[in-house]
Amino acid sequence: MKTKVDWPSFMARHDMTWSVKPISWDEGAFIGNGVIGAMIYSEEHRDKRNVLRFVLGCTDVTAHKPGGGFPPRVPVGELHLELVGWYYQPSSIRVDLWNAEMRADITTTVGTVKVRAFVHSQDKVLAVELETSEGEKDASMEWYAYSEVDQVLKNADGSNLNQYIPQADVTRQAKEDGLTVGVQRFQHDGGCTTARLEEQADEGANLRRLWLSIGNGFSDQTQQKTETNVREAATQSWAAWVEAHRSWWHDYYRQSFVSIPDTMLEGFYWVQMYKLASATRSDAMIMDNQGPWLTTTPWAGVWFNMNVQMSYSPVYTSGRLELGESLVRAFRDNMEQLIRNVPEQYREDSAGLGRSMSYDLVGPVGAEVGNLTWVCHNLWRHYRHAMDTPMLKELLFPLLKRSVQYYLHLLEEGDDGKWHLPPMISPEYGSFLQLAVPDTHYDLALLRWGCQTLLRICSILGLEDPGRARWEETLAQLTPLPVDETGFMVGGGQPLEFGHRHFSHLMAVFPLHLVSGDAPEERELIMHSLRHWLSREGDLRGFTFTGAASIAAAVGEGDEALKYLKTLMHLLKPNTMYKEAGPVLESPLAGAEAIHDMLLQSWGEEIRVFPAVPSEWKEAVFHDLRAEGAFVISATRSEGATAWIRVKSLAGQPCRIKTDMIGDIRLSASSEVQLRPLGGGIYELELPQGEEAVLYNANHTAARSWEIEPVPAESHLCGYFGGRKPWRLYGLPMH
Repeated sequence: MKTKVDWPSFMARHDMTWSVKPISWDEGAFIGNGVIGAMIYSEEHRDKRNVLRFVLGCTDVTAHKPGGGFPPRVPVGELHLELVGWYYQPSSIRVDLWNAEMRADITTTVGTVKVRAFVHSQDKVLAVELETSEGEKDASMEWYAYSEVDQVLKNADGSNLNQYIPQADVTRQAKEDGLTVGVQRFQHDGGCTTARLEEQADEGANLRRLWLSIGNGFSDQTQQKTETNVREAATQSWAAWVEAHRSWWHDYYRQSFVSIPDTMLEGFYWVQMYKLASATRSDAMIMDNQGPWLTTTPWAGVWFNMNVQMSYSPVYTSGRLELGESLVRAFRDNMEQLIRNVPEQYREDSAGLGRSMSYDLVGPVGAEVGNLTWVCHNLWRHYRHAMDTPMLKELLFPLLKRSVQYYLHLLEEGDDGKWHLPPMISPEYGSFLQLAVPDTHYDLALLRWGCQTLLRICSILGLEDPGRARWEETLAQLTPLPVDETGFMVGGGQPLEFGHRHFSHLMAVFPLHLVSGDAPEERELIMHSLRHWLSREGDLRGFTFTGAASIAAAVGEGDEALKYLKTLMHLLKPNTMYKEAGPVLESPLAGAEAIHDMLLQSWGEEIRVFPAVPSEWKEAVFHDLRAEGAFVISATRSEGATAWIRVKSLAGQPCRIKTDMIGDIRLSASSEVQLRPLGGGIYELELPQGEEAVLYNANHTAARSWEIEPVPAESHLCGYFGGRKPWRLYGLPMH
């Protein structure tokens, strides 16, 4: 197999670009390393037209509210490039995805400034490099605590009455070596420390560099650590430090590869891969609703009725499992709190998770019960894609047992002899009415998946758990998912009557895949439910269409999945961010997962290769995507047909491949590998751990050389995302 990807060139065609300066968070250039981030944009007000803002964020900085409630994320301040002249046009800004840095060529009324900025991939430091013309030699970089940011800029960002902004006492201290420290002490509890150092570069009189770090808290220890971050970065060789930053990102991108003939969606996909690693790392906090790019929002916390689960969804198939470790670690570290989240009488054997909270996972369970079980589904996916047995045994099994057991305490036997769930909230359906209905699809599906998975884990680990009989009995006695003439219902006696942005009433289809659609009657039920859902137009949002795309893909409807994804594109901000009164990262990230679902699915017992490719995608390629069972899959589709599939086993698990290849299907393997056709396009491979094999169509021209190379790009769609470019949105070619 040959990999013919010129990574710098390929990624460059998807760089976010601005030819008109960004003037809001919605169209800003963003950089981050999972802890520190910056959203970069300007302002049109004449009093601030000389300012390029770096609105800073630090994911672990929270503050306690005087009236109670969970400690929310709070603003930490801004770094301003204060120009001598007005920031004028023309302007050029580029987020270089391959190197994970922002570069800008700024024209002002008195000169020019070149700006380069990145948050280092391995160090907790933001770096900014300035090169100025003579007229802009007095341009300066100034730090402001949020409380000191000019009201003109705050007004431009808007405000939300539900957002808590603490009053802060700000002090500054200049050190002998030129480093300055700004300390914020929040009114009731918490604070943060910002250290920065600016120096003249040796390479030129008009070249300057600034290093900045942010620490959570204001203790002497925090201040010392934050100062050390800056000093250690500034004393390194600049070239070597930059290379270390870039090397991490280059290795990260190469973990897998996707190329499709829709260049806009291909670019969207790669921006999301950039966004993922900018928003979290293995040792970072859980991805919350906004990542490191906090702005005006009512959602300055962690939401578990969909947001976190969908934000992490593209981690698994893309093979970027180390990013999922932040979710794994948070639940491993907070098991005792998850137990305290359920009523006291259930704590001996149960655990749960409410809807919204801070990183400490203090979220008592109310009438929305299934959120922890859904997180367990993410953890199960993590296990299945990595085959990490210690994580399965030490974290997932005990946590899922407790999550399911809480449901079992609530089950009631009905007059029909079946077990039923009491009234609960199906996420987002009638949320403002606190509408609770019995036997919600959401909870029945999660409980059924939980019992099935516990039994499967017992088989995997060879356990004879005392709960086995109860899980088996629950599966036998649990009432079926409610269905009426409209399809799947929200719950018992509650059809889907009005607009519903959440797919909580379709969980059995996606993401749980309890209902596969393989049988004709199941497929008809799924499609009828899907189309009825979208006919209720009152409350459809970004994640509505990502869920719809993944559901359509699950039953092989690639053309329909593509329509839903293209609808999502109209709801995104120009920089691919998404808002509902405030930032919510999950919708664009779940859009990347929907693309995965069109290319590769591995739920159930089969690995489905190109299961839902739209008819207009005659060419498509992916390399080293992950499938359940810890398989690494590569495949090429050419001339409207699959040419070959490469499978590598990392764990020696049973392997079944489902493909649309027909004709003279052959196998090439590095060792003796048995291939058994099972019918229906399904092939079974006995592939030992560490071995790989290629299944190929001997009659397909592309099967003669197993090469990974990008699909040709549509030139007018390269660099599609960034600032507001109506000429690109509406199709004017830009060559």
